[in-house]
Amino acid sequence: IGFKDELGGKPLQNVTPELKVVQDADRLDAIGAIGIARTFTFGGRFNRVLHDPQVDARDQLTKEQYMSDRTAKQTTINHFPEKLLKLKDMMKTDAGRKMAEGRHKVMEDYLKQFYNEWEGLC
Repeated sequence: IGFKDELGGKPLQNVTPELKVVQDADRLDAIGAIGIARTFTFGGRFNRVLHDPQVDARDQLTKEQYMSDRTAKQTTINHFPEKLLKLKDMMKTDAGRKMAEGRHKVMEDYLKQFYNEWEGLC
């Protein structure tokens, strides 16, 4: 059960405690400093544009759009608001939520610095 399965705010039914732990672990791997590195590795591998201010993040995606809209112009930076910044609030366990707080902050701080540098503010 992945991110796409929870788009649209539909709560999953009959989720076992074991699945919650595995799902949180997977999501924790996607965020924070290592998640940032993984995001840029993925974007580079698929020749995705780093950032284009003219390309808006698709932040209200449905499962169908997420799965089928592969032709839409996407940027690596937009992956943060489209998915990664949402994962903190999708954690299933208390431990996962606690760990996600710090990793989420790392991403927020990184993006703030990125945008400041992009705009020539620092």
